[in-house]
Amino acid sequence: MPQDAPPQEVRFCRSADGTRIAYAVHGSGPPLLLTTCWLSHLEFDWESPVWRHFLLDLGRLATVVRYDERGFGMSDWDVSDFGLEASVADLEAVVDAAGLDRCAMVGMSQGGPIAITYAVRHPDRVSRLLLYGTYGARKPDPEQLELEQTFQQLIKVGWARPDSTFRRVFTQLMIPDASEEQARWLDALQARATSTENAIQSRGARAEADVSALLSQVTLPTMVIHARGDRMNAFVEARELASHIPNARLVTLDSDNHITLADEPAWPVFVEEVASFLAAEGLSAPSTPAALRTLTSRELDVLRLVGQGHDNAAVAKELALSVRTVERHLTSIYTKLGLTGRSARAAAVARLLSN
Repeated sequence: MPQDAPPQEVRFCRSADGTRIAYAVHGSGPPLLLTTCWLSHLEFDWESPVWRHFLLDLGRLATVVRYDERGFGMSDWDVSDFGLEASVADLEAVVDAAGLDRCAMVGMSQGGPIAITYAVRHPDRVSRLLLYGTYGARKPDPEQLELEQTFQQLIKVGWARPDSTFRRVFTQLMIPDASEEQARWLDALQARATSTENAIQSRGARAEADVSALLSQVTLPTMVIHARGDRMNAFVEARELASHIPNARLVTLDSDNHITLADEPAWPVFVEEVASFLAAEGLSAPSTPAALRTLTSRELDVLRLVGQGHDNAAVAKELALSVRTVERHLTSIYTKLGLTGRSARAAAVARLLSN
């Protein structure tokens, strides 16, 4: 889908070994730093039907700082060290360059061990820790080791091919419930985000990351949020994190997707949990009423079109949704805004327009 220029500032900093790291800032409110995950591109992500709702909805809660890891996206690709220590040094460089004295932090997917390590080493710089779809250590059994070898071979022979046949394997693991548009976009991101060699090396390095000994040393408020049917990082990893990090809270998403999609019921749950977690320490953005901040980007799209006078069928056509999905979004909107009865539709639009 065509998009205007992303509403962000892209900047660059140097890690301890001189690697140039690209980071971006968008949104408003107190700072929320997203540690790097396996696939990202600071500019391309804004065009994404897979990631754009993350950026929009989190940007309504906080000033979001995110970055492309070494070897990926807009950061330097000509690197050889993808180890945990190098990755933590990259995070340290981003935090310093962005001028973040203290911030909440989200450790996503393979970025979890990096965030955990940073939080233990710099407890004065992190106020809250949210671990999303991640793990503390890889402890594969023989079958999983054999499967990983197969994945490495798939990357080697298929990552850079013009067709997406081989990359679709990873897409299916990450977002099995995706639409064809969403799947095609993630197929394309894989080839655009990095080279074949970097994909192989970074995946191998991540398999060696082990921060299990640090979990008991995490002293800040922590929430672990994970999809029950995650095929990339199994739900058992979430239980391990929550049971070993003191006083950590576990939130289960009713989803099979490693990346929670905008149109699935788990997404508003994710947004509400994150908003509540940040608000517990006064970190949510003060400029927008709390109820409106919990609306997802797609719910806001629906509400804006309703405000323009579109009926449900017209909204569905405009957003390429079914009428039933539009109705479900409206029901969710009314619930979040505390509205009932025949006047709920008009009252919801009035809330949006008055903000």
